[in-house]
Amino acid sequence: MATAALALLLYHCTIFIWYFFLAYSLLTVSATEQPSGVFLYGGQWKYLTVLNVVLQTLFYAVTFLTDLLLPIREIKLVKCIIYCKDLLFSVLAFPAATFVFLSFWALYSYDRQLVYPEGLDKIIPQWLNHAVHTAVFPIAVLEIITSPHRYPPKKRGLILLGICSISYMSWVIWIYFADGNWVYPFLGLLSPLGFLLFLLSSNVLAATVYIVGETLNYLVWGEVQNKKLKM
Repeated sequence: MATAALALLLYHCTIFIWYFFLAYSLLTVSATEQPSGVFLYGGQWKYLTVLNVVLQTLFYAVTFLTDLLLPIREIKLVKCIIYCKDLLFSVLAFPAATFVFLSFWALYSYDRQLVYPEGLDKIIPQWLNHAVHTAVFPIAVLEIITSPHRYPPKKRGLILLGICSISYMSWVIWIYFADGNWVYPFLGLLSPLGFLLFLLSSNVLAATVYIVGETLNYLVWGEVQNKKLKM
């Protein structure tokens, strides 16, 4: 058991360092000239990809901390940290990583200009593109397989996820009204009805991803899943 716990601690430490490196790489990207299709308002913080990488960095920092505190997990403060870790993973970390992977590559395959203008190739190398848009998904799945996570009651979890989703879309809309540019160019091609349908479908996809994550967690760690996350 001690060996397995140590291996898991080293794994989580490695993934934390990896995401910290990715966050640093994204947030320090510089270019001598502004790439075509990219605007400055909102900085890097307008992109869900960047927010997801920062989120994953935070999650694995907390996860690594809980691994270190495993011998004293019965202490109330430690229980609170574990609660926050599980809530962060179930409501945000897994849904965000999966949503980024699915939505980015679906749009990229259809027309990359709609989501990732060619000008970005000049400042973001291919390895970094795949690290933040592809590798995030298998890492999220591997987290479920290697570690049990208690999910909150489904209704509460979906409400929290919905609040986060609406908050991000409100940020995207705010940027449009403030700067006149859509964070993702394809949004400018949608009619008002099409935009509403997009919002609806995005939330349906996010909810579906949440339920899939909860189901996978149950299939791997059924006895843990039966105990809902409470605080």
